[in-house]
Amino acid sequence: MSSAPRTSWFNVARCGLAQVAIGAVAALMTSTLNRVMVVELSLPATVPGILVALHFLVQMARSRFGYESDRQQRRAPWILGGSAVLAAGGVLASVAVALSATQPLVGMPLAVVAFLLIGLGMSASGTSLLAMVAERVEPRHRGGAAALLWIMMILGIAVTAGAAGSALEPFSMRRLVIVSAVVCGVALLLAVVGMAGLEARWPKATSTQPASAAPSFREAWRRVSGEPATVRFAVFVFVAMLAYSMQDLILEPFAGRVFGLTPGASTRLSGAQHAGVLMGMIGAALLSARVGTLRAWAAFGCMASAIALSTLALLPVTAGAEALRATVFTLGAANGVFAVGALGAMMGMTHGPRGEGVGLRLGVYGAAQALAYGIGGTVGGIASDVAIYVFGHVRVGYAVVFATESALFVGAAWLAWRIGNARTVAEVDAAHRGEVILAYRQ
Repeated sequence: MSSAPRTSWFNVARCGLAQVAIGAVAALMTSTLNRVMVVELSLPATVPGILVALHFLVQMARSRFGYESDRQQRRAPWILGGSAVLAAGGVLASVAVALSATQPLVGMPLAVVAFLLIGLGMSASGTSLLAMVAERVEPRHRGGAAALLWIMMILGIAVTAGAAGSALEPFSMRRLVIVSAVVCGVALLLAVVGMAGLEARWPKATSTQPASAAPSFREAWRRVSGEPATVRFAVFVFVAMLAYSMQDLILEPFAGRVFGLTPGASTRLSGAQHAGVLMGMIGAALLSARVGTLRAWAAFGCMASAIALSTLALLPVTAGAEALRATVFTLGAANGVFAVGALGAMMGMTHGPRGEGVGLRLGVYGAAQALAYGIGGTVGGIASDVAIYVFGHVRVGYAVVFATESALFVGAAWLAWRIGNARTVAEVDAAHRGEVILAYRQ
């Protein structure tokens, strides 16, 4: 491999503008349009739930998008193309929801198409974006790069939710379409500004296989799916993200039903969790470049999350509402540490023997993440209802779900340790076969 150039944080931030775009459209989809369908249109919550699940399902195509960007040795066209499809899907989704108010037989099928486009746009843009950063950032700075990208996506979600919420008053379907179009247009513009001339001026930190030698997708997929390190890491991503996402839909209801918190208080509790996530990310980003490996930070974040969830399960018995906020903040911080370690390690677990296959492997990991997130968000709510029904007590029902999440995080930590300290997939598999004794630290 060639010697790595110094990491350009300015260029990482420019890539983060595309992450802001993804966060902006995600906020429209999961917050604004979700609420309008359930409240203003009086549709069952299952309807937006199915639409969001469809957008996760289509992200199984991430590996193909990653492969194509590997084959062409170009990332920016896929990032920009994905951002354009993402923006178009966001606008179409708002049009579909507005139409559903008067013409549901037209609006709902259109909404299905729109959410599929959103999933495809996120897949093409997000996979190629991570591949670009993974190829250009020094290994010791991957944790910091992961934190910056994630924080910028959260920023996109937060700013869009606040700005769109204010712009939608007084509400009308026409205003919904206009505001959505403006948000999606600005999102696309941010992606264009971030990518303009960036790929040509930002040198890679790793040498890669010439495009002419690229195998077919089937051959490349067979090779990658046969790598023990890639399979183990994909399983780790799935298990960890399943545990991570199961809490999304049950934490605030848990606070209200068990501790009697008002809607405003439970919303502030969610804010404390997000504050903890940011603190955990920043701390892990600063320390991971100096202490330990990204794999170790991911495992530590998983174990800390498991402990926090176990504490949450026991909290109604051992303490009161005053300890809830501190526990939820701690859970958020642990989740933030896990996210930085896992995403940074994901960037490192991408390079094959000649540096090839970065996008394809990231696509495999991204598909595992999307599948886990889609399942976890749905299963978390269903599991809490089932557990409450079976055990006949709200407190015990939620405790069972939190304990299950805790066990999944423990399993994910074990999987992270099993991956080893290697810097690339090639080195991990070489170590697995006994060809090398010591691999580079990530």
